[in-house]
Amino acid sequence: MLAIVLSVVLLIAAALWLGRTGDESGRTVLHMRIWDQSFVPAYRASLDAFERANPDLEVRITVVPWASYQQKLRLDVAGGTADDVFWTNLYEDYADTDRLLDIGRLLGFDAARAWDPSAVSQYTRHGHLWAVPQFVDGGTAVYYNRDLLSAAHVDPAELSTARWGPGADTFEPLLRRLAAVSPWAFNAGNDFQSIELPFLGSAGGRLQGPDERFVFDSPQGAEAFGYLVRLITDRLAPSAADTNGNTDFARNAFLQGKLALFQSGTFNLATIAQQAKFRWGVAMIPQGPAGRVSTDNAIGVAASAATRHPDAVRRLLGWLGSAVGNRYLAQDGASIPAVVTEQQEYRDFWSHRGIDVAAFFDVLRGPRIASGGGSGFPAALDAINPILSEMYLGRTPVLAALSGAVAAGNAAMSTQ
Repeated sequence: MLAIVLSVVLLIAAALWLGRTGDESGRTVLHMRIWDQSFVPAYRASLDAFERANPDLEVRITVVPWASYQQKLRLDVAGGTADDVFWTNLYEDYADTDRLLDIGRLLGFDAARAWDPSAVSQYTRHGHLWAVPQFVDGGTAVYYNRDLLSAAHVDPAELSTARWGPGADTFEPLLRRLAAVSPWAFNAGNDFQSIELPFLGSAGGRLQGPDERFVFDSPQGAEAFGYLVRLITDRLAPSAADTNGNTDFARNAFLQGKLALFQSGTFNLATIAQQAKFRWGVAMIPQGPAGRVSTDNAIGVAASAATRHPDAVRRLLGWLGSAVGNRYLAQDGASIPAVVTEQQEYRDFWSHRGIDVAAFFDVLRGPRIASGGGSGFPAALDAINPILSEMYLGRTPVLAALSGAVAAGNAAMSTQ
């Protein structure tokens, strides 16, 4: 009987020890959640170096696919079961409900000086920083199939001067020339970051007002979204039946040589460089009535307030936000590091391969459109998206769709 009691006591003690340290070696185990499998090698290399410098810690990476990432994260954060640190780009709800650790207090307020100012701004709310920026997308540009342009007798230089909108529209006529040699000319569609925001901004519109209420049902919004819908209706862009439910359809069509122009960000650059079997290049996005306007976006790593290892998390975030730790994300040209001193490495990588990425940076010298945010923003996007999808399918008129989408988005924000 005594032996059984002693065994139970030892098992309990072992369980308590493992709960405190994380594994049999006595190391504390931290869990890091991301949504892109392609980043695992770069992060693994960085974290291996971190573990060599911190032999009492181990970091394990969990990949949750983007399609279910936000929903699962919301449930896990609410239940207190989220990973110790996790990628985020929609953090406001977690910050407003005290679910995140304050990065300024954790790492010191001087830490942010090393990071891209736009990324710091994106993750600052009510004077507090809620994530360590990891990489930035740069601005939006247009990938072009040089062979298709040649077949349509379109000089790539024409892309740099293209304009859309009332009056002197040179973009749509250019697309019609490309459509004569390709199934589709351009990837107009329900793509929030790469298509809708740049067109809305270059029309002179805004996504949200100062009070965070949606305002894209403006005359400028009608002009931007109406233009995109017409491109689909005129078959200059893929059908919304194909793109609404498949966020990779346009990129895949470009890689298959079926799409002449693909407007997107640096997050697709490595894939295109690896898989495109034709000559291609990168040009500036077309100008609109308000000029050439892009958004930029950054991915940050937030820390769960429910972590049982705040000191270990502090050390991990300090590494991920340092020049040496962040540098790994520039390997193979996968992303633009958020640490400013490491960004040139990204540009040099592509320059050595004969690819000019200046368009992604040059566009940010002009005005930018904010990509939105606020308490309830993820729920608002969930409410807006199906309404816009119906608009692109031609089932709902543009003005009615925008009015309904704005109403649904604001209602979702107000219920949070």
